[in-house]
Parts: sequence; C-alpha cells; structure tokens
Amino acid sequence: MSVTLVVILVTALVSLAAFSSPALIRDFGLQPWKIEKDGAWYQTITSGFLHADFTHLLFNMFTLFFFGPALESYLGQAGFLIVYLGSMLGGSLLAFFRHREDESYRAIGASGAVSGVLFGYILFQPFSKIYLFLLPIGIPAFVFAIGYVLVSIGGMRSRRGRIGHDAHLGGAVIGVVLTVLLRPEVWQHFLGQF
Repeated sequence: MSVTLVVILVTALVSLAAFSSPALIRDFGLQPWKIEKDGAWYQTITSGFLHADFTHLLFNMFTLFFFGPALESYLGQAGFLIVYLGSMLGGSLLAFFRHREDESYRAIGASGAVSGVLFGYILFQPFSKIYLFLLPIGIPAFVFAIGYVLVSIGGMRSRRGRIGHDAHLGGAVIGVVLTVLLRPEVWQHFLGQF
C-alpha cells in the first residue's frame, strides 16, 4: 500500500474523530503562544492531522491524493514521508515564529504538508497542468507555483480570512528544499525544462 494512502487514511480518521471532540482540536491544534509558554512542540505535527470541517479535510486530501503518489514514485516511501512531515513542520514553524505572541491564533490542517508535496512534484513536472475548481483549462505547474507563493505572501500580509497562508508558504519552501536535498539532480532537471 502506498504511504500516501496511509497518510490520507490516518488524517481522515483523526480529523473525523476531532469533528465531534473539540478537546482534540484545543489540545493538539497549533497554538504558538502555548508552544512559547509551555513547550507544546508536539502541536507542530499533531495540528497537521486535524481539520476544521469535512470540506477542509476533503480539499487537502483530494490534493494529496493526486500529487502524493507521483512524488512518492520519484522519492520512494521514506523520501515522501520526509517531505510530507518536514513540510508540515516547516509550515507550523513559520506560523509559530509569526504568531507566538498572539494568544488568539490557532491553526489546524495538513496544508503545509500538502503544499510541500505539491511543490516537490512541481520540481519534477514543471509543465504539467494543474486544474483549479471552476477553471476548465490547466495552468502550467510552475505558473501555478508562482501564483501560489504570491497569494500566500499577500495573505500573510493582510491576515484576512481563515486560511493558513503561513503554513502554505512555509510548507512549500521546505518541500522544495527537502526534495532537492533528497534528489539533488532534480534542480538541474527543473532548470533544464525552461
């Protein structure tokens, strides 16, 4: 069985359990001030297995389902897990450093990890097409990546909405770094596509 499918299954089961248990989200969601005050570093990983609702869970796991197996085929199971968990941690750490004095800040979701997987995949397939909901044409993956980074930076600056832009950007950056560290030749491959 692919590691991607195991991650999807575990995340879905934990998230579904959390939907009826606010205590799980309260105790294991990312709370930077609590990490700063109490050293609750486990939240940098546990928060990535929790989701706010079914739509949030479905969107992240849908994206992972389409891009995870491809990255897993390029990096192997262990490499995929390194990128996935490392990106989750990277997204959480960026949120931690930006919000550690904000007692009201909370974050949950696998967005950082999924962003890392997506960006790792883009290194291997920069001209593959990425389809967004309601758009009938595919966007070249590298163009999508540029837009994604710009939207994430803009979202971090405006601090509007309930989207974890910190996790998105942190996860994407760490996903690229870890993919290049695991497969250094991918950088030359990526640049050679242009």
